[in-house]
Amino acid sequence: MKMKFFLLVLALWAGRTVTVLSADTMPVTLAVFDFDAHDPSVSDLGPKIGTLLNATLSAEPNLITVERAELAKVTGEQELSLSGTVSTESAAKIGHITGAKILVTGRIFMVEKDIVMVAKIISAETSRVYGEMVKGRGSPTDLSSELAKKIATTVTGKRETLIAKSQTREERIAAIKDRLKDARRPTVFVRIAERHYGAPANDPAAETELMNLLQSTGFALVDSESKADVVISGEAFSAAAGRKGNLLICKARVEAKAVAPKTGEILTADRETSVALDLAEQTAGKTALQNATELLASRFLPKLVR
Repeated sequence: MKMKFFLLVLALWAGRTVTVLSADTMPVTLAVFDFDAHDPSVSDLGPKIGTLLNATLSAEPNLITVERAELAKVTGEQELSLSGTVSTESAAKIGHITGAKILVTGRIFMVEKDIVMVAKIISAETSRVYGEMVKGRGSPTDLSSELAKKIATTVTGKRETLIAKSQTREERIAAIKDRLKDARRPTVFVRIAERHYGAPANDPAAETELMNLLQSTGFALVDSESKADVVISGEAFSAAAGRKGNLLICKARVEAKAVAPKTGEILTADRETSVALDLAEQTAGKTALQNATELLASRFLPKLVR
């Protein structure tokens, strides 16, 4: 409530109107893959339709699209095709890395003289899948625009089944404790380097959040590696990623690994990406880092115990 009041007062003071977004009304991050186009008569359309859809969907006020260059890099790292062959099994992995909650893939082919575009809308969180289709003899640009509108309508109308229900911080901590049960918690030392591109990072959000979550779930923190049963190290960074109305978008990524220093064993290594919006770039960046750290901790912390 205090944050909502602060944003409202700040907006009024600046002489502008701002919509205060809750977790359930935040714009959805979406990744668009090249469409499969094996039919010889449309074989050059796969990447073009992916690019057109991405551009059209990025203009939707309730959607944020993953940059095509970033998506190509991620799929290359994971040895996945940028074409429309993404499975529901790989969707969650791509979501963790890119921050995308929904993936759009598809196919293009000819039926008699009609171009047919079939899109598959995959949730990276719930594995729910929806389909949309357009066909006709018009230009590929017009057909892709029509398909983009259908995809946007489906994402908006089916949001409750495509996006997992947001957990409060308290619920997330309770879920971690439930997985840990009565297992003995090791002592932990945390060192996460952090930066925000374009400006120095003060009071590192990722390290602070991870330490807070460790303490909240029963782990003891120590002030040096020599005293620790487990050393968590990694890096976190955030960067501006555009605007939605008068709100700034920042994207953040947190990477971490946990090592048992006495044996050198790597207990776990993971990464998470998140997106946040705020009136101020630095605040959006820190919020994105905090969100990514919370999501990472849900998988990460239970792997620290034996």
